[in-house]
Amino acid sequence: MYKILLVEDNPVIAAEVQRHLRQWDYEVVCAEDFKNVMGTFAGCRPHLVILDILLPYYNGFYWCTQIRREHNVPILFLSSACDNMNIVMAMNMGGDDFVEKPFDLNVLTAKVQALLRRAYEFTGAKSVLEYQGVTLHLEEAAVAHGEGRIDLTKNEFKILQMLMERKGRIVKREQIMERLWESDEFVDDNTLTVNVTRLRRKLEQIGVTDWIKTKKGIGYLIS
Repeated sequence: MYKILLVEDNPVIAAEVQRHLRQWDYEVVCAEDFKNVMGTFAGCRPHLVILDILLPYYNGFYWCTQIRREHNVPILFLSSACDNMNIVMAMNMGGDDFVEKPFDLNVLTAKVQALLRRAYEFTGAKSVLEYQGVTLHLEEAAVAHGEGRIDLTKNEFKILQMLMERKGRIVKREQIMERLWESDEFVDDNTLTVNVTRLRRKLEQIGVTDWIKTKKGIGYLIS
């Protein structure tokens, strides 16, 4: 399920947009603390942000800039401030699309669907890998399952990425070590075993057990 952060200070509009998008099976989180939108963003880690321009304390351009400093999540501006200058500024600040108020909810939904497709459904543009309920966030080196989420070290992340990209197939130990050797950290056979063990323990912390299988003398796979 895709998660959407809605930053809209009009409670009537926010409730209506949330209700409509939930009908399309999107999880919609409405920002409530307009002094700390980034705190809400960090807490919900959305796949897409719908952002008004005219907000209390800081405007939408400010929050768009803050998000773009660290994240490539799609941003859809939704605003009555729809003159050409504001639309151009929204795009230049890092926005991906703009919907003018008043708006049709079906048009908004179509825009949301298009942005999510472009961001996550084309192979070359994915920012997550997902398999059997486990989600690997590529931009943040974190893995999530259910309500659990945990950060990975550089090596743990690279190992899990390789295994999820080749799910159901054996990844040889030599292939993994070649990937890890791309960094400036030396990795030998024993170090790889230690990293896989630590990765398994982290997965267990978020409820994923017995997921990474060992093919003795060959490598590992997710089955």
